[in-house]
Amino acid sequence: MKRAWPAEFNSIFDTAELVTIEPVTVEPVNGERVVAHDEPPSPRRALRVRIPMETYERIWPLAEMRFRPAEGPYAGKAVTLIATNPHYHPWHPADGGCEEKVGDSGRHYKTDYLVVHFLLDDVRESVAA
Repeated sequence: MKRAWPAEFNSIFDTAELVTIEPVTVEPVNGERVVAHDEPPSPRRALRVRIPMETYERIWPLAEMRFRPAEGPYAGKAVTLIATNPHYHPWHPADGGCEEKVGDSGRHYKTDYLVVHFLLDDVRESVAA
C-alpha cells in the first residue's frame, strides 16, 4: 500500500542526518516463540532527526507505518518512524535536550526535543511487461 507522507511534516527531513543502524536480536520473553533466521539482520540506512516534542506528538500516529515523501531530498524513498519495534530498540525516541529562550514579549519559555529515527528504504516499483 502506498501512503504519502503528510506534506505538513516535510520540513522534519530538512535537518535529517543519514546514519546506518544495526538491528538487535530479540531474546524470547516468558516462553514466547521467536522465529529464527538463517542470517543475522543486516545494517539499515536511517535518518536521525531532532524534533520538538510537540511535533513528535503530532507524528506519533504515523509511527511504524511506511510512508513516501512526495518532495524534498528523500522523495522516491520510503520512511518508517521507529517507535516500538523491538529489533530497533536503541533507536526508539530518546531525549534530545531542551532549549530555553525569551520571546518578544520578554516571557521565558522552554522547548523540549526528542531524537527520532526513520528507517530509509529505496522503493521498487513493478513495471508492466
